[in-house]
Amino acid sequence: MRQISDKTTEQQNQASKYIDQMSTSEILVTMNEEDKTVPHAVAKAIPEIEKFVNAVVASMKKGGSLYYVGAGTSGRLGVLDASEIPPTYSAPPELVQGIMCGGLTALVTAVEGAEDDFDAGYKVVDERGITENDCLLGITTSGMADYVHAALKRTKEIGGTTGLLVCNEFEKTSDIDVLIKAIVGPEIVTGSTRMKAGTATKLIVNMITTASMIKMNKTYGNLMIDLMTNNKKLWDRGARIIRHCTDTDYDNGMAKLKEAEGSVKTALVMVLLDVDAETARKRLSAHDGALRKVLDEEGKSLHL
Repeated sequence: MRQISDKTTEQQNQASKYIDQMSTSEILVTMNEEDKTVPHAVAKAIPEIEKFVNAVVASMKKGGSLYYVGAGTSGRLGVLDASEIPPTYSAPPELVQGIMCGGLTALVTAVEGAEDDFDAGYKVVDERGITENDCLLGITTSGMADYVHAALKRTKEIGGTTGLLVCNEFEKTSDIDVLIKAIVGPEIVTGSTRMKAGTATKLIVNMITTASMIKMNKTYGNLMIDLMTNNKKLWDRGARIIRHCTDTDYDNGMAKLKEAEGSVKTALVMVLLDVDAETARKRLSAHDGALRKVLDEEGKSLHL
């Protein structure tokens, strides 16, 4: 059986060695101080994160998707990030997908031994229809989950792009195109990688998808102009974005948003170029959904 005792996330954290004797305030301060180190660990990985983002964008432009695969906290964070992309960026659910080792049951209940099932990880790639146009990011804090490595191996055989996110030192293998290491050090509670390692993972997957969506023309400046309105809060946000970005008022912005069937980006083109919804959609389609290019062509811009 492989040992993980040499992994930094399995080492004893000296700052919390006597945490059971601390007051509640001291426990929380100690945790907070340790958490402050996580962004610095992530910053060191930015060059590799950049490589993977560029690969994801290239893949998406070819019609490919991004897949996350992981076990435990790692898998759950991948599924969480994937689930937030459709409502935030009006993206189809297949664009970013999470694969949870152990299946949906493992999202809420630990499935013992699932991460050690190499065959299941190998098969899931074909079961999910991953192709040479896709990117797969394996997430495993220790770098030891067989399920994850099997998925990477099969994806590489198919010709897809692979990445691995770990929070410990790890030697890159031939199945990994991009190795992302966020070395967060010992956890407050020894081995509890849902803490600093989980925080680093959340930061990195957010960076990957957010940067990719920006590069896929899903924002204008830092405004979420490609959102689709599917509840009262988002209808209101959409109308307020239109009011903020143009010279129109809230009521007209809401009216255009309704004509655009809830598409903020389409409504903005309608207002700025004084066209109907169908024309606005065609203009956007001609520029791969890039609102800035559509407006630049007419010498227009949004108020930021």
